[in-house]
Amino acid sequence: MKIAILSCFYPYRGGISQFNACLFNELSRSNDVKAFNFSRQYPEMLFPGKTQYVSPDDEAVAVESVSLLDTANPFTWGKTFRAIRDWEPDLLIVRYWMSWFAPSLGYVTRRMRGRCKVISILDNVIPHEPHFFDKPLTKWFLKGSDGSITLCEAVAEDLLRLKPDARYEVIQHPLYSHFGARMPRRDAALSLGLDPNRKTLLFFGLIREYKGLDILLEAFSKLGNDYQLLIAGEPYGSFSRYQKIIDASGCSERIHLFLSYIKDSEVGRYFSASDLAVLPYRSATQSGISSVAYHFELPLVVTDVGGLRETIGERGTGLVAQSVTADAVLAEIRKYFADPALKESCIENIRKEKTRLSWMNFCRRLEDFAAGL
Repeated sequence: MKIAILSCFYPYRGGISQFNACLFNELSRSNDVKAFNFSRQYPEMLFPGKTQYVSPDDEAVAVESVSLLDTANPFTWGKTFRAIRDWEPDLLIVRYWMSWFAPSLGYVTRRMRGRCKVISILDNVIPHEPHFFDKPLTKWFLKGSDGSITLCEAVAEDLLRLKPDARYEVIQHPLYSHFGARMPRRDAALSLGLDPNRKTLLFFGLIREYKGLDILLEAFSKLGNDYQLLIAGEPYGSFSRYQKIIDASGCSERIHLFLSYIKDSEVGRYFSASDLAVLPYRSATQSGISSVAYHFELPLVVTDVGGLRETIGERGTGLVAQSVTADAVLAEIRKYFADPALKESCIENIRKEKTRLSWMNFCRRLEDFAAGL
């Protein structure tokens, strides 16, 4: 089968690009796959991070692609459509995670539909930080898809609220497996300047308001001297509000900050040094961070939002806080460390998930779904 994928690929960095590279490589094992990339993903003025691109010292998975689509330049939308049309794919896959992409991606998919099957992989239907225009733009985009893949039930429910007759399949986020093997915990901790004798909590990934770092900081301030907190990721916007909380916490010497984008070759160091990952999110669908944690067999504490209970709590790979509050997160952290058998149970369940959540299984189910459209 000839499969076109329209989304961001190398040299763009981040979880979406990493996912697409894994998807491309797995589908390419048994199909003719071509990657159609953005020439510009966001205008710089709309991008809150430092850069959208892989830096020279990153070791991201490179995928050969055709860079055509400028989301802010409609003149490139027709050019992208014609390039995909002329390649004559049997299936077009697009990734969708925020309404900014609805006009450009929708332009292409609505013209390709009928020429080939079109599937959208929906990370979000409504973004974590919503705007009044999200629903109408997303409704318009969805009309260009024959069917959709969602990565959790929560996104499927959002999809059905906007498009009750949608054809869809829920296939959980596969595990990222390109970050290398887990390091010995002590070696990883010492390499980051951490005390290997303290219990280590990890907050990893882009720092955005909805991810609730302030909630975790408040919870951490109530933990004893035998705990330390590792914060690793690039802030989207100012970090000053969090720094004020840290400075006033009375435990700033046990909070270790690595406030930059973590390149692929370094990701394993942070997960290997940690005992527990904490996702204190105010809103969520699924989480790519949990997929990285699973790869390194690191249990999680999460809040009960979006698909996190479904993908973590119900699978026994971590604990779910009963409310989005510091006290609820704190209670689950204490519960985890109070029972050594709980840790072993979580790790055992993660190992089971590692078999189930393979890229091979994800792509097989995607292909079966496409065949039924």
